[in-house]
Amino acid sequence: MTTTTEGFSDAERAAMKARAEELRAEGRTTKGATKAAADLEKLLEAIAAMPDDERVIAERIHLIVSETAPQLQGKTWYGMPAWALDGKVVCFFQAAGKFESRYNTFGFQDPATLDDGSMWPTSWAVTAIGPAEERLIRALVERAAPRR
Repeated sequence: MTTTTEGFSDAERAAMKARAEELRAEGRTTKGATKAAADLEKLLEAIAAMPDDERVIAERIHLIVSETAPQLQGKTWYGMPAWALDGKVVCFFQAAGKFESRYNTFGFQDPATLDDGSMWPTSWAVTAIGPAEERLIRALVERAAPRR
């Protein structure tokens, strides 16, 4: 797959919408799948509503998190994209415009297994995502949410 910093391609957006629809269809028989589909749809809607510069970064982070930790479920948290395990937010994206901040934030909550001694970082300012930032995000997500 080709990676870009321009956000999701039309094909990627269509695939995510199709998956959300699949989960919704499965939800006719299981409550959890319906909630997962609705949560994913809310996440995608929150990203789509962002200004272009924030949307591109949020889309890229969503793709990176989804590929790196498929066990995490996309949802919104305080109206922003987040990814959870067993209902508990592991990581999140906070758009700069939401709180009139200088930069976007990609951060982690308590369930993330980033512990490193007595003190460690739990959030990063994100103004763009190039290859180095993508590698760091993937490594952090992999460490924060090891596969079961």
